[in-house]
Amino acid sequence: MTDAQVLLTLAVALFAIGFLGVVVRRHILIMLMCMELMLNGVNLSLVTFAHEQGSPLGAVLVFLIFVVAAAEIAIAIPIALLLVRRKRTVDLYAYTDLKG
Repeated sequence: MTDAQVLLTLAVALFAIGFLGVVVRRHILIMLMCMELMLNGVNLSLVTFAHEQGSPLGAVLVFLIFVVAAAEIAIAIPIALLLVRRKRTVDLYAYTDLKG
């Protein structure tokens, strides 16, 4: 197994664990962490493909994705905490009245 295959296998495993966590769990913060795992799996595959092609573009894209992910978490965590204060629960199904 080559290094690229190992890295892609790890990327698929990270994405699968994150996807499983989003589908199975109902805790808001755990779902956010699982979405970050999925994003890291995609980033790892992007860097692996870019490295195989010999292009530095993958590293630049991953850096931009990390910047966007940091901004997303900086906004999502306070919103989740405000929702938890409002309903006194972290169960996602308690917030069905927020549908628009």
